[in-house]
Amino acid sequence: MKKHKNISTQDIDRIVEMAWEDRTPFDAIKLQFGLKEQEVIEIMRSEMKRSSFKMWRRRVQGRKTKHALFIQKSDNRFKSKSQRTISQNKISKR
Repeated sequence: MKKHKNISTQDIDRIVEMAWEDRTPFDAIKLQFGLKEQEVIEIMRSEMKRSSFKMWRRRVQGRKTKHALFIQKSDNRFKSKSQRTISQNKISKR
């Protein structure tokens, strides 16, 4: 792993994880870590195997969910079936 700016190893791991997720836009990474899309791409290139990086780039290039400008401002976002609204939360709090 290469050291990027003054980013901790833990943060780099989280950036890679967020970038790998299909539904996490680059803008969310920029908001949380202050990194532009190109900087995220550079981190992914240096942290991943070449074949994995190429596969990731093909997958996210032009993907609407990775670019917030394309995301519709609606409530039709993905939600896990196990996720409940707060009022219906049946999990006990300890």
